[in-house]
Amino acid sequence: MWEKENFQERENIFRKENAFRERKYFLKKEHRIKGIIQAIMTTKEFKKLPKIELHCHLDGSLSREFIEERLGRSVEETEIRVSKDCRNLEEYLGKFVLPIACLQDQAGLTGAGYDVLRTMGGENVCYAEVRFDPVACGSKGMSTEQAIEALLKGLEKGKQDFGVEYHVIVCAMRHYSEERNYEMIRTARQFLGAGVCAADLAGAEAQYPMSAFRELFRKVRKLGMPFTIHAGECGNADNIAEAIKAGAKRIGHGIAMGGKSGIQELVKKAGVGIEMCPVSNLQTKAVSCPEEYPLREFLDKGLFVTINTDNRAVSGTSLTKELEFIAETYGIGDEEILLCMRNAAEVSFADEHGKERILKTIRNI
Repeated sequence: MWEKENFQERENIFRKENAFRERKYFLKKEHRIKGIIQAIMTTKEFKKLPKIELHCHLDGSLSREFIEERLGRSVEETEIRVSKDCRNLEEYLGKFVLPIACLQDQAGLTGAGYDVLRTMGGENVCYAEVRFDPVACGSKGMSTEQAIEALLKGLEKGKQDFGVEYHVIVCAMRHYSEERNYEMIRTARQFLGAGVCAADLAGAEAQYPMSAFRELFRKVRKLGMPFTIHAGECGNADNIAEAIKAGAKRIGHGIAMGGKSGIQELVKKAGVGIEMCPVSNLQTKAVSCPEEYPLREFLDKGLFVTINTDNRAVSGTSLTKELEFIAETYGIGDEEILLCMRNAAEVSFADEHGKERILKTIRNI
């Protein structure tokens, strides 16, 4: 007969081997010669995994149910979600008309904040930074201050009900005047540390290069407002370098620096986080095919890569789907998935106590 210790040891080995057989595995393309096999989580495991979302636009992430309730009519999925054969960014942006219409009063913003965290809570997002443009919500006279307060109210209720910690990033827009952007950020600065964590610059990057916003972000730095910047989403890597020189702590998308080792080194040396959004980047044709997407390159270079949804509803995605996609398409294994989550915690705009709390959740996996 086996001694008790030997029996327990053999039982543990059996359980591990059985679990091994039940999991999915993927042979990474670049490592096939070496024969390295990467463990890939199942869909259930991806959904259960505590996740961090740093690049999520409020207007592009509203549920169909919420939009229907706000508009008082049924909404076809095609009205708010791109098809699999989305042709370009223009077609993609056309899906924002109805969601933005839902955000033109305080009740809409409060409901939207709650709705987004409800969706995130359903896939175990533990921390999220939700971004929005307060100015775009002012068609009925709502002020920037009122818009931020309304959104924070909904997010706080969502936190209490769904357990998702949050912060808000306010978006300056490239097509707005410098004065308009600065006044919005100056107002939002009052909420820094009380729900708001940072500013952003979004909009038509090709038409409005980063060099035109040096003075704006000089003043934003003087305010003491941290910021991320959409840069390198549309093929111009110089915008990434300009954003870092301006003081950006993170870069939204950043895919234009693929193959550009000099800028990658600049990003790495500065400790700047990269907010990658694989599904939306492919839908908007920021890259023409999955093979051109530089995720694997950035990870291999040791950049602070994070994985995000960008626009959950418009893209028909979730963090679970994003992680499944990069695992199946690029052979991103469990360890690298967890690395991306740790990166997200480290480069988040949460304070040090908040970062440690998030990291503790990730370490307990």
